[in-house]
Amino acid sequence: MYIHQNFIGGNIRVEKTDGNEVFLNNELRDSENDWFYWAFCVENAAGKTLTFHFPKDRIGYFGPAVSHNLESWKWLESGNDNDMFTYTFGVNEDKVYFAHSMLYHPKRFYSFAKDNNIEVLKLCKSEKGRDVPYITFGNGKRIILLTARHHSCESSGSYVLQGVLEELKKNQIPESKVICIPFVDFDGVVDGDQGKGRVPYDHNRDYVQNQPAIYSAVREIRNIAEKGIAYGFDFHSPWHLGKQNDTALIVQKRINKLEEYRRFGKIFEDSVSANAFKYYQKNDFPPNVEWNSPSSPCFACYMLDKANAELAFTLETPYFGTKENRYTEEGAIELGRCFARALNKYDKIQQE
Repeated sequence: MYIHQNFIGGNIRVEKTDGNEVFLNNELRDSENDWFYWAFCVENAAGKTLTFHFPKDRIGYFGPAVSHNLESWKWLESGNDNDMFTYTFGVNEDKVYFAHSMLYHPKRFYSFAKDNNIEVLKLCKSEKGRDVPYITFGNGKRIILLTARHHSCESSGSYVLQGVLEELKKNQIPESKVICIPFVDFDGVVDGDQGKGRVPYDHNRDYVQNQPAIYSAVREIRNIAEKGIAYGFDFHSPWHLGKQNDTALIVQKRINKLEEYRRFGKIFEDSVSANAFKYYQKNDFPPNVEWNSPSSPCFACYMLDKANAELAFTLETPYFGTKENRYTEEGAIELGRCFARALNKYDKIQQE
């Protein structure tokens, strides 16, 4: 039996094994605060029944996410334990992946781009020398800037972003051009880092005005933004679970934009289809409440203040949702399609 993290997105440490009991912990690496992301692979365990233990709450409502190819995922449905799960490997299951939540492999994005006839371009070199991908389509002057994975572990937002891109490619907003950076912290996505709370600060705190960015991808995003954009949307995942972390919500950053937030939120909620993960405007997070500081040096604030965006915000999509509103790959992608349809409707109203 071989338990490892040697794959894109891998993050685990095996503390010890005792018969069929395996004791694990996740690696925080250069994140200064405790975080919850983990992902590992088990090989050569066919026919065995193993129980995996974590030292604290690391497992969501529906058990771990399980995959055999790193590209499609399902929930194990292992019960209510938040620090352990048991898995019986089939006689032909020689390699199984387990993760905190449904990962979004970069290969999936490349496949999506190919299927939609979109060329994947190089934004820049990452800090570790990797080519950071981005895409663009449309020829208009009004820029729609879309980003995800400022925090590398936050994969739930990537599925939503895929749906947004799919719908905008089919039904483009007039006079617009889409620029999308799907993996801002590309090194973290590949290496399986937490990404949140990096030392000295993470990618979504690298938007300090009048101060150079320390991350190459953020530097390029800022260069794009400083020429002016119409819309800027950043797709995130929240804390592990509980309360507002179980809902999809817009993080409102400016009191002077409340009317626009409310108008878009109403259109968005009305656009959500039966098959989509549900968004309710009542869950949106207002400015100047708890952690939502209007002075945060984050993507959304930069787009509003420096790029003069007509509308900019973060959309948080939970890792798990609830029993009544459960996170699935297709439900999240459909939510993204609904988001894009709502943006099209919102833009028409704004341009009248």
